[in-house]
Amino acid sequence: MSTLQQHARRAATVLALATLLGACSHGPHQPGGHDVTLTGGQEVPANTSTASGSSNIRVAHDRSVSGGVRYTGMVATVAHIHEAPVGANGPVIVPLVQTGAGMFAVPAGTMLTSPQYASYQAGNLYVNVHSAAYPAGEIRAQLKP
Repeated sequence: MSTLQQHARRAATVLALATLLGACSHGPHQPGGHDVTLTGGQEVPANTSTASGSSNIRVAHDRSVSGGVRYTGMVATVAHIHEAPVGANGPVIVPLVQTGAGMFAVPAGTMLTSPQYASYQAGNLYVNVHSAAYPAGEIRAQLKP
């Protein structure tokens, strides 16, 4: 086999592996969701807090929830996942646990109910972080399916 044929064979193998890995990483077993940014402007009513945060909360097809929230610029009291569309407030459905300075996490084993999962799919879940200054929520972001 010539050197050119060997390189072509290796390239084809690498391409096949890359395709396979790409397919595996986006299969139905993987959690859905996107990283989102939390701000005071997304709260209802909006506020002028300079605090900010980011969330990597994911919801899998089996309705399991994982991930958490990082925040800065505030002294947080609690954080939650709520059920409501953009522009509205709703009930707490998942209380988050503080895991360190500036961090909250979804408790292990958290599952959404079928109606909550349908709300998530419709874009009607949000995460927010509360403080003494803003007891109803200082920063917020809608979770994206």
